Amino acid sequence: MSSFAKDFSKAMSQAGTSPFQETIKQELEYSMKTELDKILETAPQHELQHTKKDLEGFQKLFHRFLQEKGPSVDWGKIQRPPEDSIQPYEKIKARGIPDSIASVLNKLVVVKLNGGLGTSMGCKGPKSLIGVRNENTFLDLTVQQIEPDLPLLYIHHSIAYTLENGTACIVTACDRIFGIFVKAFNPPGPLELWYPRINKESLLPVAKDVSYSGENTEAWYPPGHGDIYASFYNSGLLDTFIEDGKEYIFVSNIDNLGATVDLYILNHLMNSPNGKRCEFVMEVTNKTRADVKGGTLTQYENKLRLVEIAQVPKAHVDEFKSVSKFKIFNTNNLWVSLSAIKRLQEQNAIDMEIIVNPKTAVGAAIKSFENSLGINVPRSRFLPVKTTSDLLLVMSNLYSLNAGSLTMSEKREFPSVPLVKLGSSFTKVQDFLRRFESIPDMLELDHLTVSGDVTFGKHVALKGTVIIIANHGDRIDIPPGAVLENKIVSGNLRILDH
Repeated sequence: MSSFAKDFSKAMSQAGTSPFQETIKQELEYSMKTELDKILETAPQHELQHTKKDLEGFQKLFHRFLQEKGPSVDWGKIQRPPEDSIQPYEKIKARGIPDSIASVLNKLVVVKLNGGLGTSMGCKGPKSLIGVRNENTFLDLTVQQIEPDLPLLYIHHSIAYTLENGTACIVTACDRIFGIFVKAFNPPGPLELWYPRINKESLLPVAKDVSYSGENTEAWYPPGHGDIYASFYNSGLLDTFIEDGKEYIFVSNIDNLGATVDLYILNHLMNSPNGKRCEFVMEVTNKTRADVKGGTLTQYENKLRLVEIAQVPKAHVDEFKSVSKFKIFNTNNLWVSLSAIKRLQEQNAIDMEIIVNPKTAVGAAIKSFENSLGINVPRSRFLPVKTTSDLLLVMSNLYSLNAGSLTMSEKREFPSVPLVKLGSSFTKVQDFLRRFESIPDMLELDHLTVSGDVTFGKHVALKGTVIIIANHGDRIDIPPGAVLENKIVSGNLRILDH
């Protein structure tokens, strides 16, 4: 570790500030600026201005990092949000929708955070191109959900150049076939921000030149969802949409198949009952034990604030995970005023949280906006696909597909979703698909755990609690037509009775 970094680490562990601490910070900032200037000199002329903006943004973030120590929230200041600051969806829905739907839709831009290479599911290509239902990918379903002529943008927020290449033909095809205004978020020059990674010992950039891409993730990283505001502003698209009469953006992750345009929420935004429009709406939903790590809305210094688990002091992590104390979590479905983004960007007033990892959360900006609101939406608006266990659920007969939207089947007697845990043999999409001749009937399933070398034949039905464990060296083949209800299967078996 460098002497500066050692001294900084030691100094920051002490309470208060001192001339010594300030000297260390100044030396680190000077060293960082020197290194960033060297990197900037390697930028091609046509990328110079863009790269300069990126590095200036990073330098501001680094300055804040040096000024702040420990978790970024004071746990003692966290309070339960006022009752009217998180509205039940039923109350919003009761207001209905305007007679002319077009009158509100033409004020909206839909933004999909088209991120992720699907590495958690063993994919080399874009996760958004994984087949979900009837060979429809995430991108296909997204396009099917959107009304004709409604602007739709895909933002590549944490992805490599391969994703841009992989989705380019899809986006072009969507534009031709559906007549929807689809814009890959790539105006001249790279729009996505890239920040240099810093060495944890020296606190200086790993990168020595400008070569950020998906092939150089050791030296550069995209800062995550949180760059959307600066990206919109710096690209000129913010002004373009405002000039075109657009007033709000609806932002969601492309792998959340429940995040469709909701006319009730949009109507509430456009026709606020108190005449004071919300600048920022975050959709939250009731927490289950599977969501204990999800960010939650709190009242903090008289403002709604999103608190992520990485910001919580270690002594309070268990309290943060409490389902009884923090009952809702952020779905990352956001509705944001375009004019408010413009105002705050011009004032340099969007205060994002610093979380010491390569990502920032787009919802963290909620505290910077006026008249912010949380809406407690049904669980059906949060249907993310992060793993093959999630993929199994959305591919099954638990859901019906209509115009790109997945809804819980009316034949399902319980509103809750089954808990599914697939073992490491199912992690990769290719292996997952190979192990199912067809997706089982899961309408009456409560819990499924599968571990080891297990395969499923056609037309298998799973009911109640089913646990299937093939020990190391063993294999279990569930035969076609088998009905497993409240069964535990282990060892090296072939099930014959069904």
